[in-house]
Amino acid sequence: MTLTVLVPDELGIHVLAGVEGVRPVLYAAGEDLPPEAADAEVLVPKFLQSTDPREFFGRLPKLRLVQLLSAGAERFIGTVPDGVLLSTCRGAHGGSTAEWAIGALLAIYRDFPAFDRARVDRRWDYHLTDTLQGKEILVVGAGDLGDQFRRRVEPFDATATLVGRTARDGVRGLDELPELLGSYDVVLVVVPLTDETTGMVDAKFLARMRDGAILVNAARGPVVDTDALVAELVSGRLRAALDVTEPEPLPEDHPLWSAPGLFLTPHVAGSCCGHAERAYAVVASEVERFARGEQPRNLVHGDY
Repeated sequence: MTLTVLVPDELGIHVLAGVEGVRPVLYAAGEDLPPEAADAEVLVPKFLQSTDPREFFGRLPKLRLVQLLSAGAERFIGTVPDGVLLSTCRGAHGGSTAEWAIGALLAIYRDFPAFDRARVDRRWDYHLTDTLQGKEILVVGAGDLGDQFRRRVEPFDATATLVGRTARDGVRGLDELPELLGSYDVVLVVVPLTDETTGMVDAKFLARMRDGAILVNAARGPVVDTDALVAELVSGRLRAALDVTEPEPLPEDHPLWSAPGLFLTPHVAGSCCGHAERAYAVVASEVERFARGEQPRNLVHGDY
């Protein structure tokens, strides 16, 4: 039996063509689906797809699995038809995003933006900086990205404490978070966007962080209350590194553009060379399991 899989690009065709029992078929969003769609049991949406995913479902009568190229699934949760499985690309982008978080912290602690501004102005701005060494980092989110970050930051002689929904070996529980926040130099947020995590980082959360601490958001913009964060930045009590914002992209007159103590990038933490290849390696593994009659490892259950 052959499993028909709709994929959005030629790389997907190339990678999945090597999976036994799988027939990859190319489709384009916004266009008529190919005739093979009538037999398609798996849909791979385009990475960071902007169109409503529900436009496909009514035209795929045999659909059984939606396999994402992204780790985030918030646009698909609650939209896939009953009986259709949803699987993420967890494991593909965690390393790149962890690398971004470490780079952002190095930039802030070693004052790289100020040195580069001085270079542009042709000023020799010698001054002492802080260091990542010895810093204690609280990682809110104990999935693949949290693990990837801890593995990468410890060689810098920093320590990372992970917080998950429930406590387990090496992971603190979410119920401990209010008491933990004031004890760390950095709070890195890497949770999925759900009803539970929307607005998690609010004024009360930020007020519990120690003076001079850095908030790093590598999750999704709505996880953070933007107005509350701007107030803390303007006061100078906290600093922040954001790869994601709410809204996104930022309008030209948004106060985050001029907020002090902020390192900001335009949602690029996972956008680096090789991201598509890494994503399709995970997709191929998940689809191969599904073709064998097994459940994918990255299935979404409820809100995650």
